[in-house]
Amino acid sequence: MRFLLNFVLVFVTFSVQAQQCYKLVWSDEFTKSGRPDNTKWSYDIGHNNGWGNNELQTYTSLLENAEVVDGKLIIRAWHQNGNWTSARLTSKGKGDFLYGRFEINARLPEGRGTWPAIWVMPTDSEYGNWPGSGEIDIMEHVGYDPAEVHATVHTKAYNHVIGTQVGKQITVPDFSTGFHTYTLEWTPDSIHGFVDNRRYFSFANDHTQNSETWPFDKRFHLIINIAIGGNWGGTKGVDINLHNAVMEIDYVRVYSLTNVPAISGPAESIPGDIITLSLPDDYTVTYHWQLPEGCSFIGPSDKPVVKVKVGTQGGNIQCTIKPSCGDAYVVQHQLRISAQ
Repeated sequence: MRFLLNFVLVFVTFSVQAQQCYKLVWSDEFTKSGRPDNTKWSYDIGHNNGWGNNELQTYTSLLENAEVVDGKLIIRAWHQNGNWTSARLTSKGKGDFLYGRFEINARLPEGRGTWPAIWVMPTDSEYGNWPGSGEIDIMEHVGYDPAEVHATVHTKAYNHVIGTQVGKQITVPDFSTGFHTYTLEWTPDSIHGFVDNRRYFSFANDHTQNSETWPFDKRFHLIINIAIGGNWGGTKGVDINLHNAVMEIDYVRVYSLTNVPAISGPAESIPGDIITLSLPDDYTVTYHWQLPEGCSFIGPSDKPVVKVKVGTQGGNIQCTIKPSCGDAYVVQHQLRISAQ
């Protein structure tokens, strides 16, 4: 029979943060011409009082407003018979995500009065109506201020209605003639915005457990649209000669965040015991285990599962993990010894 004297073997997991790894989980490469893939996209339809921003367009599901042509999604705002129509595509219910990396390769429209956007909104609104449940704008552009692309977050504490929104802009000179990749990286700790892998915007979780500052722990979905006019896009009016505005999307790709694994093993042991320690087996990863002095491996030390003979001294068991897609990181466990 075993009994504890002064020490027990306790495994407490620590992780050293490193470059995150991502796995593609949802995408649209727009390979099939015609209407957007209805297994991935739905339409917001109607005028709906300007969708809250006094915009001019009516959103439709018409092919002339959203169509896949030659491997690209074409979203087109039209001015016909005195009225604007456009498209607003949403992945709600068909692509809902908690954390990850969102990449959208796009060419933006130009013209005073245009207001294209690529953004994510809460799927379930568990913290209440806007802005309580949050909003993340991956890309916004207003035509009267050409080449300035914006990334912004909105929460109950930080939003444009009360003048506290948090955002940044970056200059993209060929926004309307070239394709650029607009990216959101969203983790439990932070939100980052990129253009062509150049990070220009960051927003950190303050870890106060307050949804008014960080409601970004629930599912969100993608929205892609062109608005015309509105409180921001129409600040300097709409060009009377503007009759057509086009945004082209080459691809949309969403990658999930790969979780840092935890070591599995017994909760306590004594000197001379043989214990098994394990990590998830991933062929894209290399493993390098290190033991406290006096402990020894029984078999290889570069596998996800190792057998160890426990020594007489405590210390840290650690494994350095090198994924194929990022920097190496370390998972540690503190080893303390019990007696027989």
